[in-house]
Amino acid sequence: MSSVFGSGKIIKSDEFLHQIHGFIRVHKDGRCERLVGYKTMPTGIDPSTGVHSKDVVISPETNLSARLYIPKTTTPDRKLPILIFFHGGGFLVESAASPTYHPTLTLITAESNVIAVSVNYRLAPEHPLPTGYNDSWDAIKWVASHSNGGGPEPWLNEHGDFQKVFLAGDSAGANIAHNIAIRAGSEPIEAINLEGVILLHPYFGGKDPIGSELGKHKQIKVYTDQFWKLANSSVSGLDDPWFNPEKDPKLSDFGCSKILVCVAEKDSFRDRGLYYKELMDKSGWPGKLEMIETKEEDHVFFLFRTSSPNACTLRKRICTFINQVNNASRF
Repeated sequence: MSSVFGSGKIIKSDEFLHQIHGFIRVHKDGRCERLVGYKTMPTGIDPSTGVHSKDVVISPETNLSARLYIPKTTTPDRKLPILIFFHGGGFLVESAASPTYHPTLTLITAESNVIAVSVNYRLAPEHPLPTGYNDSWDAIKWVASHSNGGGPEPWLNEHGDFQKVFLAGDSAGANIAHNIAIRAGSEPIEAINLEGVILLHPYFGGKDPIGSELGKHKQIKVYTDQFWKLANSSVSGLDDPWFNPEKDPKLSDFGCSKILVCVAEKDSFRDRGLYYKELMDKSGWPGKLEMIETKEEDHVFFLFRTSSPNACTLRKRICTFINQVNNASRF
């Protein structure tokens, strides 16, 4: 049972309209009380890596924003890959400024030598899906608006390589990255080349349990399914194509040439990640999918123990994925 989801117990209460134990309470007056993921870290220069970060507003109308990171090694004549990152939290909690994410994004920026754009999409249930997906799509279009050097953000204008754009995310953020890549295949953004997608312990599901969801992770599936049900107000349920890739007729439209899927041995979502590989292999998508599994680890462990050997190994694999030469044709 994943430590990030606590005990996995489902608590019923007449006091709240909705409650996911340990994460969020929705009061009867509509007020949302988040129990985790509400703290923030300041931007600036990280003393250990030299990475510089700042917050930017993408859309004042929707309050969409992002946290940008740029490595210490940046020089005026060198263009850097752009990594657009979507944080996890079940679509309900966390932010781009969270102490859960800021240290990891700082390290990935330094070690992979990228410009990172960590998207602060709006959260459900106040903003039910597809708001988070639409915000994330708008963020990518905002990044693309800098491709001719005339966008509002100097770091992207001066240092971004728009032929080497990557999407990444963990858990629910990986779900977002996947679905945004599907949309990019159907609606290509000509100003950028989406080269690859990194899915870290992706949050996928479905009505019918698979693998360990039939046994040792049966109860935690019931628990984690609550996040999707609270975030998505549609009637499509757990077999919504956004949540269950098996039900998506556009799966082969995936808009890049390579995918890195990372799973953890003890994670209740491990079998969903493995099944995702099977689905992509059978879909007709012509790209290359790489799968790695971290032994003896649980869901998104790398966020909480950034200096552990397994977290360092995972970040090295991300670095290799981003910086390896890609000879595949553009999608």
